[in-house]
Amino acid sequence: MTDRSPQKILIVEDEPDIVRLVKHYLENAGFRTAVAQSGVEALTLVQSERPDLMILDLMLPELDGIEVCKRLRNTPETALLPIIMLTAKSDESDTIVGLELGADDYISKPFSPKTLVTRIKALFRRLERTENHARSSFTYGPLILDPLRHEVVVNGREVSLTAKEFGLLEQLLRHPGRVLTRDVLLNTVWGYNYFGTTRTVDVHIRRLKLKIPLLNDAIISVKSLGYKLADHPPAK
Repeated sequence: MTDRSPQKILIVEDEPDIVRLVKHYLENAGFRTAVAQSGVEALTLVQSERPDLMILDLMLPELDGIEVCKRLRNTPETALLPIIMLTAKSDESDTIVGLELGADDYISKPFSPKTLVTRIKALFRRLERTENHARSSFTYGPLILDPLRHEVVVNGREVSLTAKEFGLLEQLLRHPGRVLTRDVLLNTVWGYNYFGTTRTVDVHIRRLKLKIPLLNDAIISVKSLGYKLADHPPAK
């Protein structure tokens, strides 16, 4: 068994009191930390620090959290970086925009630092379980999902997915024809008992369909329950 360095978390937050509090709790939990106080600095530090996860405040100087998230997801090297978004806004639309851009989770201010640490550990556990239980590949028509390489190829071309999009697609491919409720998908893909809206699943399913048109008819919405993947890819 090889030793592994503690996971590094980049805290992107411009309020010093929150930074000190979050940094204290994360380091006590065994994580390494780095801090950025603006969106521009965050994008620079992602390249130099290579964090394992980012805590991203929505309201930032220079570039806001939405724009930072958008740029990270549009860059192949950072497209899969786990992101937990912090927001002081109560408007659900801000949260939905963040999720649509690929944020893995969100937590509203004011929040408990212990809760944040719990969310982070749960996200890392979910990612580790995905790696440990990965099989060689899943094939669905022209679509091939490789869990070990964390790659999705359609018609010979690689498709860039966020960690959550990839996890959702993998769950659907593991259980074709089976109805997976939103609660089941939240618990298996997000890795904890989710206390937010189940609309999170809907947002990510919609993103999957946009990125992989094959899934438009293949992923079937089951009213009031969740989703299922058709047993066989739809004929062209």
